[in-house]
Amino acid sequence: MRLFVGVAPPPAVLDDLDAACGPLRPLRDDLRWTNRPAWHITLAFLGEVTDLSLTRLLPRLERAARRHRAVTLSVAGAGAFPKPARANVLWTGVTGDRRGLAELAASVGAAARRAGAVPPDAGRRFQPHLTLARCRAPADVGSIVTSLAGYQGPEWTAEEIYLIRSILGSQAGTGPRYETVGTWKLRQPV
Repeated sequence: MRLFVGVAPPPAVLDDLDAACGPLRPLRDDLRWTNRPAWHITLAFLGEVTDLSLTRLLPRLERAARRHRAVTLSVAGAGAFPKPARANVLWTGVTGDRRGLAELAASVGAAARRAGAVPPDAGRRFQPHLTLARCRAPADVGSIVTSLAGYQGPEWTAEEIYLIRSILGSQAGTGPRYETVGTWKLRQPV
């Protein structure tokens, strides 16, 4: 099964982000805008994971979560991978306790490796973001990045991590569908 580990902003944060993106969506029908159920911040994309690796992964993710405190974050600004002039992905960034989030992501990645579920992007620098849209072909999204440059969403506290199964469009009948496989609480801040 295809899995990733992430954190999910609460509904009020998603409402605010949705309102900021709403006026931009009709301007670009060449983009595949993601929907609210898909909005998350990925800590580790695991790709295809065997049942055996999944069995080993679950307790390791629980231990990783217990070692880290909840982190205060907000979504802000915008960017694109690989760059705004020839984008494949349009995203909003993350502000707040980025260091704590990066440490949590490193622990999650280490837990996955020890379980035999080596992330395909292991070794790549952690770039926390929330994907807003994907481009069918490389596209210039510079005007959208500029429009969202000053965006600052409400602050929220990520208190748990989620292990999510991603069911791709051909299996789900439409776009990807997400199913929560497990949830683990982070320690509360002091």
